[in-house]
Amino acid sequence: MAQSSSRVLSIDALRGFDMFWIVGADRIVRSLSRVQEGPVTNFLKGQFRHEWLGFRFYDLIFPLFVFLLGMSVVFSLGKTLSESDGKIPYGRIFRRFLVLFLLGALCDQGISNLAEESPFSGVLQRMAWCYLFASLLYCHLKLRGLIITFVSIMIGYWALASFVPAPGQDAVYFEREQHIVTWFDHQFLPFKEEGQFSDPEGLLSTLPAVCSALLGIFAGFAFQSERLSNSERVKYFAGAGLAMLVVGFLWSYQMPIIKWLWTPTYVLVAGGYSCLLVALFHYVVDIKGYSRWAQPFVWIGVNPLAIYVANDFIGFEDVARRITGGPMSDLLNPYGRLFTAVVSLVFVILFARFLYKRQIFLRA
Repeated sequence: MAQSSSRVLSIDALRGFDMFWIVGADRIVRSLSRVQEGPVTNFLKGQFRHEWLGFRFYDLIFPLFVFLLGMSVVFSLGKTLSESDGKIPYGRIFRRFLVLFLLGALCDQGISNLAEESPFSGVLQRMAWCYLFASLLYCHLKLRGLIITFVSIMIGYWALASFVPAPGQDAVYFEREQHIVTWFDHQFLPFKEEGQFSDPEGLLSTLPAVCSALLGIFAGFAFQSERLSNSERVKYFAGAGLAMLVVGFLWSYQMPIIKWLWTPTYVLVAGGYSCLLVALFHYVVDIKGYSRWAQPFVWIGVNPLAIYVANDFIGFEDVARRITGGPMSDLLNPYGRLFTAVVSLVFVILFARFLYKRQIFLRA
């Protein structure tokens, strides 16, 4: 399928930068700490794991994707609505939702395990729900209505998470298995085995995840606004990002930042960093024109679904291990793991370049 000519280079590059850490760059960072432990490598390693409380770099990857998904809704559906005199493309929206959802279920569990593990939770499944709700809200509401929806979900979820204890609890606790959100998933997540711990992408936490997509929609409005010059747009994103970070971290003294619960503070902190990255990439790539360094990110960013699915089914790390494992890994010890991680990432980039050069783009 031919690539759309209306794409924004900086947003494609940022999307590729985000995917870059999922498909292998994170393993390179972790491998560095095995080569030589020290304050710097231990700090970097700590930024590439999820903890129950707090915010680390690894916690930004998923909500940044949701944020960029919201921006893409404005870019794609906005053009479609204008060309069709406001006729809402329900078929296109629900088709993309189903493709994302089913691919997520297939990637996470596989057909043989769909009866044993819940197909309703997972990365692509949450992306599918966020796309569906964000798209429908965008098509049916003006900016004011979207803001009211965002605020309503944030306040409602905050009230639920802060003041409603899980059944059997005498107060609200933010521990893993003592919160109303995780209790709800234990009880109502379809096809979930008895006693299985709540998934990070459960049911109730999808609501604030939609708010992350709405932040992306707001960013898309600002990106397309003709009232903002390029420099003003960068200042807008930077200012909005810093404001959300301040509010999010201050609010975290009452409402902890928890990725698994997708707390409102997590929405704001992740949204703040996302806005700052949009400002940075827009300034460097679009305004200053420094884009050659970002080309590998663009190759990945225009084809994120194909790269994600290929990484799951092909297993670039497994392929790299066939080449660099065994005697080669022993010879390079303690750099064997690091070398394998680098080779794996090179395979991903070459695969993305192959698809890009041949204009092969997988769209949901």
